[in-house]
Amino acid sequence: MRIALAMLLALLAWPAGALALSATVDGAEIDFEIVAENLDAPIFLASPAGDPRLFVVDQNGAILVIKDGSVLEEPFLDIGDRIVAGGERGLLGLAFHPGYDANGRFFVNYTDLDGDTQVVAFRVSADPDRADPGSGETILSVRQPASNHNGGWIGFGPDGYLYVGMGDGGGAGDPNRNGQNPNVLLAKILRLDVDGAAPYAIPPGNPFAGGGGAPEVFLLGVRNPWRNSFDGDHLYVADVGQRRFEEITVIDVITDAGANLGWNVTEGKACFAPRQNCDVDGLVPPDHAYPRDDGCTVIGGYVYRGAAIPALDGRYFFADYCLGSVRSFRFVDGAITDFVDISDQTGRLGSITSFGVDAAGEIYVLFDDTVARIVPAT
Repeated sequence: MRIALAMLLALLAWPAGALALSATVDGAEIDFEIVAENLDAPIFLASPAGDPRLFVVDQNGAILVIKDGSVLEEPFLDIGDRIVAGGERGLLGLAFHPGYDANGRFFVNYTDLDGDTQVVAFRVSADPDRADPGSGETILSVRQPASNHNGGWIGFGPDGYLYVGMGDGGGAGDPNRNGQNPNVLLAKILRLDVDGAAPYAIPPGNPFAGGGGAPEVFLLGVRNPWRNSFDGDHLYVADVGQRRFEEITVIDVITDAGANLGWNVTEGKACFAPRQNCDVDGLVPPDHAYPRDDGCTVIGGYVYRGAAIPALDGRYFFADYCLGSVRSFRFVDGAITDFVDISDQTGRLGSITSFGVDAAGEIYVLFDDTVARIVPAT
């Protein structure tokens, strides 16, 4: 469905069923095509390898299945009675095991009834469209001292390990200095070997596998990493800022284990206020940062690797929640190039909460109650 919409209306709430915003990127005309709408609180989308279905995470506790163009009536999984939802809490993450086709194993990240982070593994039932709700095995539990900055992203890397994004525990300014404390799991990107032992083993390449910090830690110094993603050996970390900057850092998972992204010594590429001077020695600055007058919450996305729009191959798409803007750049030879703000052409898309990618590498945008796919314009 592609219905033309005036730019003036782009600043208002979208009427049900209306979405078609064309933009030109790298010479290719693209549209945003509605896949599903009138959903409750869509906050993530994923697909197992080789699977044409789409699995949409609802913040209130359900995973919905989009099959043959329709949302199935029965959810794949509903754990709404196990979570506390609202604000930055709820069912926040989903990752299918690389061997899902053979083992039926998938992982979710949610805040439980006490508000603490739980990473839990489930298995599919005999019905491929339904999970077994009784199969849950807790992989990781992390106490959350506040209701915000829960992170929530999980994903499998090219090394087959499960990565977990953990916020700094909430409050303003990282009051407990978790970002620079290697002994705690908050304010980190963790890396777990969920196949090596129960509930997990420590990958030998983790920076503190031999001591000196929590062995699960892979990266330090993040505030609230929201919607990270892999492209080959590169991990794109989108970290929500405090007062001044939103940031994206591209990490090589082969060579950059133990990288310190700076929070709360730095925010963006600047010293975190109220510091006037800070020691940045050994800290990794973001590859892209933008000020708070150009947005308020970065929403990490994906590098396009689909086949429908060849001109976009290698482009990273991301957004800002407050502006409803879709933005894009290329990461080439360690530098950001070819930055594009698609909202310059489309206007405000909506309150964007997440991106998703299907098994074919096509990219989806989740906003308000809607899931849309980036498609070639016709």
